[in-house]
Amino acid sequence: METALTIFLTVFLAELGDKTQLATVLFAADKAHPPMLVFLAAAGALVASTGLAVALGHGAERHLGMLPLKLIAGLGFIAIGVWTVWEHFRAAA
Repeated sequence: METALTIFLTVFLAELGDKTQLATVLFAADKAHPPMLVFLAAAGALVASTGLAVALGHGAERHLGMLPLKLIAGLGFIAIGVWTVWEHFRAAA
């Protein structure tokens, strides 16, 4: 149960204020979209993307078990951050 709570809290906190949540807020704010439809569509999308992430993570662990996946993920986030900063300064020039 402790593991499930840790996973829940980690994902819940990571989703707060991200682009997905902001897009959902914008859809819900539009009167043309019924709130229950927005909820069901957004929840379904989150479930589908989470299922894909779990499948990819499980497959990666099975085939890349000898590699430190947390290190690879961390380096990936750093690379995305560097690219984002680079694009900012490139666009400003």
